[in-house]
Amino acid sequence: MKVLVTVKEVAEPDDDFAIEGTDIAASDLEYGLNEWDDYAVEAAVRLAEAGIADEVVAVTLGPERVEETIRKVLAKGVDRAVRVRDDAFEGTVVDVASKVDVLEAVVDEEAPDLVLGGVQAADTGFGATGVALAERVRFAHAAVVNDLEVDADAGIAHVHRELEGGVEELTDVDLPAVLTVQTGLNEPRYASLRGIRQAQRKEIDVRDLADLGLSAGDVGGALTVTAMTEPESESDGERIEGDAGAAADRLATVLRERGVGAS
Repeated sequence: MKVLVTVKEVAEPDDDFAIEGTDIAASDLEYGLNEWDDYAVEAAVRLAEAGIADEVVAVTLGPERVEETIRKVLAKGVDRAVRVRDDAFEGTVVDVASKVDVLEAVVDEEAPDLVLGGVQAADTGFGATGVALAERVRFAHAAVVNDLEVDADAGIAHVHRELEGGVEELTDVDLPAVLTVQTGLNEPRYASLRGIRQAQRKEIDVRDLADLGLSAGDVGGALTVTAMTEPESESDGERIEGDAGAAADRLATVLRERGVGAS
């Protein structure tokens, strides 16, 4: 069986960051693999190591910069990757519907028996891509999966799901299926030195929209970011700045004013 893993590179801001227009300043962002997707990658690789999956393919949307992240995925045991990028994505917010248009085309080409992905992305938190993809390609779907066993011969995935209020559900999902996984499903591995070397020789198939039979109009998202602001703090705390002597004097004054140390 073939497993397709959807992975996303997410941007995380530094502790101190500036907002430029409707985005965080690029110099204040660090990029890496989405945490939830890391667990999906580990689940897929374990299926291959157990002899259940014959091939594991990762798919991502992103510019050339993303290849550093996708090489880390390949180093963990993924066999090959597909990276989709097109100028039509520049300057636009790629919403869930647009992502699903692209992923649907990749699913049609790859014909996987199982699609794995994280239940949500750390940057947007929509948690909608897996559900929407399953509906579009008419695969069975289960979300918030925190335990997984696959019976390829029977065409069934036995999934354990985490529900609200501490309730957990054990259910069988017919393949082909899209499963979105929760953190805690497994323990994602670190890429070994051997895996890192092997990853340099693995294929990353770079595709644009035309390669997938799509056009710029197909990914014209309906989502627009209108503003970005820092949240207002409700704390009445004071940040003390300055050299050590001035900071110590101010701290002593604040403590006296608040009665700290008074008898």
